[in-house]
Formats: sequence, structure tokens, C-alpha cells
Amino acid sequence: MVEQATFNREVPGSSPGGPTIDASGVAPSRRRHVPAILAGASVAAIGLALILLVGLAVDHWPFAFDRSIILGLRAWGGPSWLPKVAADVTALGGGIVLTIVVVVAAGLLIVQRLWLTAAAMVAASGTGNIVVELVKLQVARPRPDIVAHLVTVTHMSFPSGHSANSAIVYLTLAGLASQVTRDRATRAYLLVVAILLVGAIGCSRVYLGVHWPSDVLAGWSFGTLWALAWWLATARARRAIGGERHAFGTPPADPPPDLSAS
Repeated sequence: MVEQATFNREVPGSSPGGPTIDASGVAPSRRRHVPAILAGASVAAIGLALILLVGLAVDHWPFAFDRSIILGLRAWGGPSWLPKVAADVTALGGGIVLTIVVVVAAGLLIVQRLWLTAAAMVAASGTGNIVVELVKLQVARPRPDIVAHLVTVTHMSFPSGHSANSAIVYLTLAGLASQVTRDRATRAYLLVVAILLVGAIGCSRVYLGVHWPSDVLAGWSFGTLWALAWWLATARARRAIGGERHAFGTPPADPPPDLSAS
């Protein structure tokens, strides 16, 4: 829970004694809890992880649904334009695109003097990718070989790196943005877009035949919980330093001039 910072000022245009904003520029009362959308996604991620663990304990992979879904999608095929669209969507979860997103987002946050948020974004993305790669090497699960791959792949299959890393980057970015954004509709919009984008990237991996569905489910679960963990860690750090702008020596913006006397 993000508590009110030690330095506060009234929201411009509000009445005396109305809502305040802390030195990071955000009304603490509007960002004290994990966003409901992120919390719901995290609960779903825990559920998926438990299902996969139970399934692995009583069966062996690939699971029956892994084969059925891949074979069903390839038999269906879809419209002629779908493979190209799926390849374009899957690229949004690739390393180059995600790196660009992180660099651009971190740069914007730094320009806004949100140093803690920028650092958390970079750290979450970098460390998350390392963990995913280590798990891939440890599990060493082969790629699906029951259908032709529609894009070139060279690494191990579990978990889906595109699914995990896209969740790590897009959900963490949307989640951290919710801590420094006053407007509730904007916070909800960012999280919904992030979830839809991550979902589309994961589904594209299965459609293209390069991942088992369980790879994607595991990637989604890990990435979502990673984003939640960094939301909580960043919120605690922001509370500890009393608001990142204040803590790093950036004075709050002056209130708007009083024009009533003119």
C-alpha cells in the first residue's frame, strides 16, 4: 500500500482541504492499492500455474490439450491473411521490440523526473528476461514438432519467452504507470491494453506452431506475477523515500497563480 508522502500540496483547482498530491505528482489516495485489473490478472496467473503443476504431476508433457489445440489450429488455418498478421503480432513480443519499448519508456520517465519508476522498469525487464532464459535452459523442453513452424525459432520451448517477456514489459510498464497517473480511466486503459497485447502475442505463438499452449500459459503466469511483484516493490520504495521527485531533490511544481485579485 502506497502511503501519503511527507510532502504534500493541494491539487490545483481543488478546494482547501481537498485531495493532495505527493512529491511524485500523484494523489496518494487514488493509488494506494494494487489496481483491480492487475490483481485479477495475478489471481488468474496463480490459478494457471497451479493447474500446470497439477497437470505435470499426474501427466507428462506435452499434455493432451497441447496437441489438440495445435493440431486444431493448423487444421483450421484461418483466413489467408492470418499467418502474416500473427507473425507481425508475435514480433511485438520479440527482444528487439521489447528493448525499444523499455528504452523509450524509461527515457520518458526520466524526462518526467520519475527516476524510481524508470529504474524499476529497467530492472524488472532485465532481471525477468534473465530468469526466463535460465528456466528455458534448465527445463530444456523441445519445440512442438507436430506441425510446421510458420516463423523461425532456435531456442527451447518452456516457458514461452515471447509470452513471459511481453507480460513482464507491458504489464510492468502499465502497472508502474498506474502509480504515477491520477486519472482512473487512464490507468484502466493502460492495463487493459497491456493484457490484450500480451494475450495476442501468446496466442500468436501457438498459432504459428512454435510453442505448446502450456508454454504460453506458463509464460503468462510468470510474467504477470513478476509485474505484480515489481508493482509492490516499487510502491514500497516510493513510500520509503517519500515520493521519488521529492526524494531526488526536484521541487514540486508551483501552484497556479491566483487570478481572482486581478
